[in-house]
Amino acid sequence: MVADSPRRGMKTAQLIGSRQSFNIGKILCIGRNYADHIKELGNETPGRPIIFMKPSSSVIGEGEEIVIPAYSSDCHHEAELALLIGTGGKDIPEQEALSCLAGYGVAIDLTLRDVQAELKKKGLPWEIAKGFDTACPLSAFVPAGSVADPQALRIRLSVNGEPRQDASTALMIHRIPELVSYLSSVFTLVPGDLILTGTPAGVGPIKSGDLVVAEISQVGKLSVSVR
Repeated sequence: MVADSPRRGMKTAQLIGSRQSFNIGKILCIGRNYADHIKELGNETPGRPIIFMKPSSSVIGEGEEIVIPAYSSDCHHEAELALLIGTGGKDIPEQEALSCLAGYGVAIDLTLRDVQAELKKKGLPWEIAKGFDTACPLSAFVPAGSVADPQALRIRLSVNGEPRQDASTALMIHRIPELVSYLSSVFTLVPGDLILTGTPAGVGPIKSGDLVVAEISQVGKLSVSVR
């Protein structure tokens, strides 16, 4: 469950089976973290994680609607494992990274592919292709301790029942401890920050009327429609 906090509409993330919730802070996203996805978009493999950000205002929850902005005609889905920071810090060692996580969730990173491509061509930032309202559908989070191995989870996404994405977190180029450690060397991580760990191959367009369902084994399922 994702909810609005009474504090001026602040978004919160809920831990399943607990009364504990977190005000969502930074949403740090990783690009090009699965080789087959890099190949399908014709990109180069990066030497270190590629980072971009989404605002917390982009978050929607189970059963809510995606609204594709009028300035785009090519919105793509990207299913991802989301990490919820429970105890943050700066320069977190890789061997301590997993202990900093409160939970794991299902996220869909929505991308306005046409807008992104045009801005990248001009060498301009592409936040408006990634951070628009409703650009981050997000599930509730299962406690981190309930997932035995976050690098052995099956990620699937379907549109109107048609399978689009089906892969494993084992295929990540930069694994979870490395991501947490690296991000904490750039940004101080605080409780409520989210990390979206990248998407596998199979991304594609969605349109008005579609039903998008993402599921990660041991973590949960997320269903959202497109207005």
